[in-house]
Amino acid sequence: MVDLSVKIGGLNLQNPVLTASGTFGYGEEFADFIDLNRLGGFIVKGTTLEPRQGNSYPRMVETPSGMLNAVGLQNKGVDYFINSIYPRIKDYKTNIIVNVSGASIDDYLAVAEKLEPLAHIPAIEVNISCPNVKQGGMAFGTSSDGAAEVTRRLREAYSKTLIVKLSPNVTDIASIAKAVEAAGADAVSLVNTFMGMAIDVERQRPYLSTITGGLSGPAIRPIAVRMVWQVAKSVEIPVIGLGGIMNGRDALEFLMAGAKAVQIGTANFIDPTTTINVINEIEDYCHRHNISDINEIIGII
Repeated sequence: MVDLSVKIGGLNLQNPVLTASGTFGYGEEFADFIDLNRLGGFIVKGTTLEPRQGNSYPRMVETPSGMLNAVGLQNKGVDYFINSIYPRIKDYKTNIIVNVSGASIDDYLAVAEKLEPLAHIPAIEVNISCPNVKQGGMAFGTSSDGAAEVTRRLREAYSKTLIVKLSPNVTDIASIAKAVEAAGADAVSLVNTFMGMAIDVERQRPYLSTITGGLSGPAIRPIAVRMVWQVAKSVEIPVIGLGGIMNGRDALEFLMAGAKAVQIGTANFIDPTTTINVINEIEDYCHRHNISDINEIIGII
């Protein structure tokens, strides 16, 4: 038997595989394809205080080894989640984490305070990094002071596990990770999407309605692994790695670089069973290499 369990703040994960916010809906959309109870946890789509319509179409385009998206955090708001979604997903036997975003610190606080009483939501992931929002997230995520301020205020208001999702669109991601650690974060997740752009040369216009969008998929993985490695060496709190993971081997790169857990994102659009395949492939790797506990290889690089 291989022990795949890891600990992130107050969360006990049966294995290190989570899903990335915005790529897995509310989890229930994937229930016909996989057993959600086998996941270490799943992170529901970005949730804001008020409903958001998101950006105008088109807001997704494929790129070599990846995709650009500019969805813009479309969701029906936190009250809709609490009243309509939470009752349907709360009994899954895994960790359910809500990704939280806002255009101001007060927005973040209001969402967190509404989620705190939910017994089956043991953690939130704070999105200070989404490049598709014209105000709020991007500004907080690109400076140590801004990232620390929103983290500190949330730490004062929210008692459960607090994960802060970092933007890669910065000069020194390790310094921002250290700032949110000092401000009370229980863990950091990285990386969110890189700012990118694609142009339709025949029509002589950008593909996306917003002109720029967030690049995800295998194209970003080597950069994401490097950033996870840098951050894991700089902080004491757990690091959750993501960025272009398509299979177990990709996930193992992040774990060896220092991530305690990983998130599967873009791959869910290609194969909805990817998360389970990754769990199985990590377990098979451990068997082949006589590893009895996944923690033996976390951070070995």
